[in-house]
Amino acid sequence: MYNSQISFTLDTICPWTYLAKKRLDLALAQLPPEVSSKVSFKVQFLPYQLYPSFGPAQEKYAWQRDRKYDGAKDKMDMYVEYMSTLGEASGIKFSFGGDIADTLQAHRVIQYFQEDAGAETANRLVDALYRKYFEEERNPSSVGTLVAACVEAGIDGQKAKAVVEDESEGAADVKAALRESVTNGIDSVPHIVFEGRRRDLTLVGAKEIHEYIKAMETIAKECS
Repeated sequence: MYNSQISFTLDTICPWTYLAKKRLDLALAQLPPEVSSKVSFKVQFLPYQLYPSFGPAQEKYAWQRDRKYDGAKDKMDMYVEYMSTLGEASGIKFSFGGDIADTLQAHRVIQYFQEDAGAETANRLVDALYRKYFEEERNPSSVGTLVAACVEAGIDGQKAKAVVEDESEGAADVKAALRESVTNGIDSVPHIVFEGRRRDLTLVGAKEIHEYIKAMETIAKECS
């Protein structure tokens, strides 16, 4: 059995990374036996900030309307409709209410518990953070959101609260990981690398389920 790491670079306020995460999960669940019998895939989450100098939290809909579409409500509404259609196909109910905010603390918490509690817990934590921001209109980096997401992921509430509230815990590590993403030339997310025995395969952007399956099939073929 070959062990392949899937390095998934994301930002927790990027809808395309949420779509990619959902589609990758579906792809992993649909792998044919000739792939799953040869390769064990494990996802590692890596941080990236689309807006590293983001200031105070702002109203999400208005911020995106003004930044992306120069205040044009009709264009923003077309975007909302488009993303909603894409989301529904993957089981996501996108909502563009609530606030948008800096994501450094969310990344810090993900990286801390990925190291401390393992890949499965990190996977549940990322799912919970995406759902809270994109579907429940929660602030993406508030203490309440982060603690609630941790608890949903199976992390002890007291430990989660202690880690979330201590912003120095894991801060140096996550900042180093963010710098490494930039050093590695990553300038957009999702950025997904499938580790192979002969070569790695990189997919940038939210791909279709069959494209993720094809990448993993290639890894399996080339591992023997």
